[in-house]
Amino acid sequence: MSSENKKSLGLFARYLTVWVFLSIVIGISLGSWFAPGFHLLGDMEIAQINLPVALLIWAMILPMLLKIDYTSLHEVWHHRRGIGVTLAINWLVKPFSMALLGWLFLGHLFAPLLDADKIPEYIAGLILLAAAPCTAMVFVWSRLVDGHPQFTLSQVALNDVIMIFAFAPIVGLLLGVASITVPWNTLFLSVLLYIVIPVAVAYFLRNLLLSHGRLDDVLHMMDPFSMAALLVTVVLLFGFQGEQILAQPLVILLLAIPITIQVYFNSMLAYWLNRKLGVAHCIAGPSALIGASNFFELAVAAAIALFGFESGAALATVVGVLVEVPVMLSVVSIVNRSKGWYERNQ
Repeated sequence: MSSENKKSLGLFARYLTVWVFLSIVIGISLGSWFAPGFHLLGDMEIAQINLPVALLIWAMILPMLLKIDYTSLHEVWHHRRGIGVTLAINWLVKPFSMALLGWLFLGHLFAPLLDADKIPEYIAGLILLAAAPCTAMVFVWSRLVDGHPQFTLSQVALNDVIMIFAFAPIVGLLLGVASITVPWNTLFLSVLLYIVIPVAVAYFLRNLLLSHGRLDDVLHMMDPFSMAALLVTVVLLFGFQGEQILAQPLVILLLAIPITIQVYFNSMLAYWLNRKLGVAHCIAGPSALIGASNFFELAVAAAIALFGFESGAALATVVGVLVEVPVMLSVVSIVNRSKGWYERNQ
């Protein structure tokens, strides 16, 4: 990789928040001006999974997966404290803290500003959003904080297994219903698309590149495309919802507040707990990010299945998509800038 390309990539990564903000503006604008085109892209789905977005996520996570030495995955046992923290935040704290924030902000503080009939649906959407940890985007966040790749892969895979058994009971408990219709096809297809297939491809491609001594060169070449894929994903996600954002700006803002608070609360709690337990920063970073992130594909699908496409629950989960990228990038910045504090006196 040339020094000019390295300098260019460093400049790009340094101002990533600016590029993401510009991508958000471009996405909303294009989604409003060219709504039929974005509707067409948005309809390219299988089991509520958007295929263009899935391909872009592949472009984002493949470079990180290529860095993983799968023969050393057993070393993750040494990071069991970090895994324990993440599991506790994901399954014992996040869904319940979101339910509390939804009840407090939407059910009480913001209630006069909202349609009373929609408030229970909004709260239900927030619960659905928080009840499952993210599967795909966390690979990107982990990479941006120099996270331990084997830890990230193992943590995500473990969360996926738990999700299969825990998602419905947790949501059912918090929604106060006896049973819930879980979109299993979306869940299994997401695991297949974002974990199984990329891991298999990365494993064989890594071995092939290593045998030819080309792994480092290919990773350097893929870095700019990975960053570009992140920005295009932001444009698409905000473009899909451009009309909704412009039609209901106040509702979008009010829904974004408890979502944003819960992301910061859960990520910083996980980060602090890891520090207290003496966990390495390369584990604590992805642990905090996985602990705070949401599996928005599953949340949107479940909200539509339970309450309908035009419901307040569906809108709340969509707001989660809009908040995810900019807020998680700010968490990435906090984790990176606080590395000196984190490692001091450990």
